Amino acid sequence: MIDSVKQPKRLTATVEVHIPFHDVDPAGVVWHGNYFKYFELARCELLQSLDYNYRQMAESGLLWPVVDLSSRFHQAVEYDHRATVQARLQEWEYRLRIDYLMHAADGKLVATGETVQVPVSADTRELVLGAPRFLVDRIEAAMK
Repeated sequence: MIDSVKQPKRLTATVEVHIPFHDVDPAGVVWHGNYFKYFELARCELLQSLDYNYRQMAESGLLWPVVDLSSRFHQAVEYDHRATVQARLQEWEYRLRIDYLMHAADGKLVATGETVQVPVSADTRELVLGAPRFLVDRIEAAMK
């Protein structure tokens, strides 16, 4: 019998969201497009923990557009409820692949998602192959 499977260490960041009225549809539940905004809040927190926020990205000469995103909704979240969103860095050497777990205050899973971002030169708008070495070094240091 296996007691536990060792999971690789992941960099994570978690934010709490208090659902505002303007994020819900006429049925009183979060409109599906707003989940991406909540994922973005967690992603920004994760990038900030690496000292590489969007301003710093641009200053480093790179833009990191989202080129792919997906989500799955497991349970509705309503106005005035609280939820937590966790962003987990999955890939970073050639692209940033981040997955998301959103839980209601009672711990129930309400949504999952994933985004993929690629480095693009701020000057030429052309794809850059691979993350900058300093970012890879920061990530690897943070994972130790």
